Amino acid sequence: MWTEKQITFDAKNHDLDDNDNFSPDNKWLVYDIRDDAGIGANPAIEKVNVETGEMVTIYQPHNQTAFGPGCGAASYHPTENKVVFIHGLFSCSEENPYHWWRRFGMIVDESQPDKPIVLDARDVQPPTTPGALRGGTHRHEWSADGQWIGFTYNDALLAQKEAETGKRVNLRTLGVSHNSASVSVKHAGSGENFDGAWFSALIVQVVSDPEPGSDEISRADGDRWLGTHGYKSKDGTMQQARTFLGHVRDAQGNTVKEVYVVDVPERIDEPGDELAYKDTNLYIPKGVKWRRITRTAEWPKPGVKRVTSSPDGALLSFLATDAEGRDQLFLIPTMGGELKQVTHQKKTLEMDGGIRWRPGHNMISYVCDNTIWLYSVDDDTSYAITPKFQIKPYNLSWSHDGNVLAYNKILRDGEEAFKQVFLLTN
Repeated sequence: MWTEKQITFDAKNHDLDDNDNFSPDNKWLVYDIRDDAGIGANPAIEKVNVETGEMVTIYQPHNQTAFGPGCGAASYHPTENKVVFIHGLFSCSEENPYHWWRRFGMIVDESQPDKPIVLDARDVQPPTTPGALRGGTHRHEWSADGQWIGFTYNDALLAQKEAETGKRVNLRTLGVSHNSASVSVKHAGSGENFDGAWFSALIVQVVSDPEPGSDEISRADGDRWLGTHGYKSKDGTMQQARTFLGHVRDAQGNTVKEVYVVDVPERIDEPGDELAYKDTNLYIPKGVKWRRITRTAEWPKPGVKRVTSSPDGALLSFLATDAEGRDQLFLIPTMGGELKQVTHQKKTLEMDGGIRWRPGHNMISYVCDNTIWLYSVDDDTSYAITPKFQIKPYNLSWSHDGNVLAYNKILRDGEEAFKQVFLLTN
C-alpha cells in the first residue's frame, strides 16, 4: 500500500478539477477555491506546497462579485512556473453574468504575477478577426512543449441566436491556441472584445442535427492532448493530436458518446474548407482532420464516458459499460486495431475519479469502490494501492516524475463540507 497524507485543512475548497496541477518541480499544487456558486463567483487561484502545506494566492480577479468575473480550473505549464485558468469577462454584471460563452483563458507568470496575460482574443462583431474567437473557452490544457493550449468552446453569438429562436445552435466544440502570434482586435476595449496574446482556432465541426448512424457530431468535449508528443502516424512521423468524446446519433436517433481523434497541424493560421459551425465565418484551419475511433452504438450499454491516452500516443484508454452493466477500462490502438477490455471489476469504475496514466510507467490509475488502483499494461494486471477509503477520492493528478498522486476528498467540518487535498506516495 502507498502512504496517504492530507495537506490542506482550512475551511474552504481546494478544487484540483482533474487538471495538470503539479508545478514543474513537483513542489506545488495549483487549485481554485470555488464553492457551490461556481467559477463565476470564485475569488482566487491558489497553490499549496506539498512538503510544508504553505498556501500562496496566485491570482485574484479585480472587482469580483457574485456575477463575475470569477476564475477557476487551473493547470500548470509543464516546464515553466506559469498557470492557465478560466477567467470570466471583465464586463460581467448582474444583467450579463459569467457564462460558458462569457469567459476566456488567463495566464499568470509567477515571476510577474501583477501582469496577467489574456490568452485568447475575443471579437463578437462579425466578421471575426482571424485568430480571435467570439465566445468562451474552458478546460485549458498545455501541450508538453508549452507552445499550445487546448480548450473547449461555446459561442456567444450562437448563444444569442439560440435564445432568440429556441433552436439549439450553441454547440460545444474544441479549439487550440498557439503562441506563434498575438491577435489585435479592432473593437478591443469594449469589455466584450479584447486582444489576445496567442492565436486561436476551432478544430472540430459540430452540427445541430447529426444524421442518425453517421459520424457527424453535435458536441465535442472531454478532450486531452493525445500522448506526450502526439502519436506515430503511418509514415513514421509524430502527429500532434487531441482525443475527445464526440456526441453522435445511432441508427435510432439516440445520442451516444464515442472516442474521436483530431489531428492538429503545425500551423493554424490558414483557413481550410470546413466551418466549425454552419452559417458562420469560423473556419477550421487547413490540415485539421478528425476521425471516429470507437463504435459502441450497438453495445448493450452504448457510449463512452472518459478518454485519455498513453504517453507514447499508441493507445487510447476509455471508460465504457461492460455486458454486466459496470463501467470498466478499455484500450484501443490509436491507429486502429482490436479493442480490449482490461479491467473486470465487480463494481463500476468511478468516472469522476479520473483515469490518468502514470508518468514514467506504462500504468493507468483509476478509482473503483473508493479505492485507488493501478492497471499495468505490460502485465495486464490491476492492483489496489490504497485500502477502501470511507470517503471517495477524485480529481486524480500525477506529479511529473510519477512518484506522487494528488487528489481531492470532501471532508465534513461541522455543518459544512470542503474539498481537501491529499497526496499518495510510494
